Amino acid sequence: MRHLKSGRKLGRNSSHRKAMYRNMVTSLMVHGRIRTTEAKAKELRKVADRVITMGKRVPLSSLEELKGDALVEAKGRRLHNIRRARRLVNDKDALNKVFGEYAERFKTRPGGYTRIMKDGVRPGDNAPMAVIELVEEYTPAPVEAKPVVEEAAPAEPVAEAAPEEAEAAPEEAAAAPEEAEAVDADAEKAEE
Repeated sequence: MRHLKSGRKLGRNSSHRKAMYRNMVTSLMVHGRIRTTEAKAKELRKVADRVITMGKRVPLSSLEELKGDALVEAKGRRLHNIRRARRLVNDKDALNKVFGEYAERFKTRPGGYTRIMKDGVRPGDNAPMAVIELVEEYTPAPVEAKPVVEEAAPAEPVAEAAPEEAEAAPEEAAAAPEEAEAVDADAEKAEE
């Protein structure tokens, strides 16, 4: 049983798997989209989302507003996150993109920075292929204010009609059409 054993092994030992993830996440950060097998894409999504989250923890734009000790502390947190991300991203240009462009792009997005789309099968071994890419800029939907509905006065309970009233109702209903015809005749006379 594999209880609490998350993640796919992908037919590799742990060091090979980690190296593969580092190479794939670096390529994803440089190009914004890569084509790979579906299983690798699903595993890569976890690593890529973690790297982008590190990048947006202390974005460069937030340092401009700070002064004094708060600025020193924020720079320290930013440096710590850069060093952590450097363990997963092999390229300096990709790292600059993560902490510059992607940090600003996904600043307000609460996760889910990648999208996986199925892309058929590979001709050689019929492996299911997929394209993993970074999503576009995120604009949160405006929150619409719900109209305030005033509570209406509670309706008065309707009492059931007594049996005598129920018998009188059909007689009144029969008289009503005769009255309606009389009103129509009066209206015709008034028009003439």
